[in-house]
Amino acid sequence: MLPSSRGRPFNALWFGTGATNLGDGMALFVLPLLALAADASPGGVAAVTAALTLAWPVFGLHAGWIVDRVDRRLLLTGVNLARAAVLTALTAAHLTGALSLPLILAAAVLLGVAETLVDTALTATVPLVVEPNGRSSANARIEATVNVTNELAGPPLAGLLAGITLALATGASAALYALAITGFTLMTLRRRPPAAPRASGGVVAGFRHLWRQPVVRTLTLFTAVMNIPWAVATALLVVYAVAPGPLGLSTAQYGLVLTAMAVGGLVASAVAEPLRRRFGVTRLLIADAAGTVLLVAPVALGGPVWTVVAGAVIAGAGSSIWRILVATIRQNLSPPDLLGRVYSASRVLSWGVIPVSAALAGLGAELWGVRAVFALATVLAIAILATFIPYALRTDLSTAVEPDTNRQTGTLRTDPSAVEPDAN
Repeated sequence: MLPSSRGRPFNALWFGTGATNLGDGMALFVLPLLALAADASPGGVAAVTAALTLAWPVFGLHAGWIVDRVDRRLLLTGVNLARAAVLTALTAAHLTGALSLPLILAAAVLLGVAETLVDTALTATVPLVVEPNGRSSANARIEATVNVTNELAGPPLAGLLAGITLALATGASAALYALAITGFTLMTLRRRPPAAPRASGGVVAGFRHLWRQPVVRTLTLFTAVMNIPWAVATALLVVYAVAPGPLGLSTAQYGLVLTAMAVGGLVASAVAEPLRRRFGVTRLLIADAAGTVLLVAPVALGGPVWTVVAGAVIAGAGSSIWRILVATIRQNLSPPDLLGRVYSASRVLSWGVIPVSAALAGLGAELWGVRAVFALATVLAIAILATFIPYALRTDLSTAVEPDTNRQTGTLRTDPSAVEPDAN
């Protein structure tokens, strides 16, 4: 049994992850375009985006329960087959002139639910194909793949194909979901999670474990509050950056800013393991919390465009490293039969704040202006950083990433003097 991520089971999972995330990136880009093609109003187009994102808060806990109850390889295969069928149906509807907003909304809901199942199954499968001392590297490789396919390659590829015909873009997305099935079919699990007992708590068992496990709980809560400044940036940065906003960028230039952020995340995920070995888990997580400040502070201070871009790139890099390390900690401190539910519970908590925060940010911008909202987000980000630093310094988070006996009991050392004692 290989102790690293370099084996056929992981490579099959990795291939499937790349194909399905490229399909995701294309589908998320093209569905609003389909709504426009169906003569939807601006509210209708926004409804499509909302339908795609509602699945996590509404269905997320159930997704974790399902993942923990079924064969994950069969689930990944079946759900991607269903997604391919949904995109094929949209393609046919567009070609035959039967496309309508209700059909697109229904497809968006189904694709959103499918995403909760696939994302949960993917992260819950990593411990079944990778030994503990290879999981950080495996998560880094998956994070890099997601950045490349979902954020960098997917949208521009969908835009290129949609420029020819929307049916070509939706058809290509369906084909990618079908291609992902090949990888998941070839994947053999090195071991299977133990069968979950009937009295294991059902849907909420993962949430209960998350709340009782102090490290997983605390990191989930920090992720949630850090997502508030991120929601502000997601909702309002375009208003500040694109003309007639203060930075005066064109839409193409703003697209390059987002691409630079994605590149920052890609580069960080590619070097996450060397950085972890060099600087340790604690320092990297603190650096990411500081990156959240840099995401919103340049706008709050009215800085020039290069400060906004630099802050976005640094924040994107830190966000990737945070996701890699926190995913590894969650995998190593969660029972295999609960991992799907623990992941989905953490996602519901950490992502549930995003739509509410974005809506409040929009309301605040109407009342006080964009920079005022960014100023409030900066104050919050600084408060988060000031709170996280002492927590991280007194908690030896490295023991949850590197194999040792503490991982087996789900505990960490909390000696205030133990600040990355082995420096990796």
